[in-house]
Amino acid sequence: MTAARWLRRRLMSGPRGPMGDAGSAVVEFVTVGVLMLIPTVYLIVTLSRIQAGIFATEGAARAAGRAITAADTEAEGRALAGMVVGYALADQGFDDDPFSVTTVTCSATPCLTPQASVTVTVEVSVDLPGVPGFAADVIPTSIPVSATHTAVVDRFRGRP
Repeated sequence: MTAARWLRRRLMSGPRGPMGDAGSAVVEFVTVGVLMLIPTVYLIVTLSRIQAGIFATEGAARAAGRAITAADTEAEGRALAGMVVGYALADQGFDDDPFSVTTVTCSATPCLTPQASVTVTVEVSVDLPGVPGFAADVIPTSIPVSATHTAVVDRFRGRP
């Protein structure tokens, strides 16, 4: 056997015979890649949905507080607050009733007394994507997300 032939045989054979593990690295890479990709994509989708809930509640609470303190009457302010909360939630894909997820508390009575603080809390429940309904008994299928904003009524506002 010549040296070149021996070297070629030696390079082309491995512990498992001719050609050894040729091609198995690609199969292992694809298998591990897919197994790691599925949970990573689910994590990204879930965190994106939770972040959308955080954006929706923070924006809704801030806008509702401003709407109430800028309104002429308390009833008009609460109606405007419900409207802006509905817009903020719909903007992020939530279809909750804006009046049922919003809580308004005032530090003074009437609510629009100058320098009184108006605290608005908005709370929504973010459903986890891809979790079947029958799993609700075993694991939580939603995460509550809430935000609170306190707005102060203008000091120079006329008394109601």
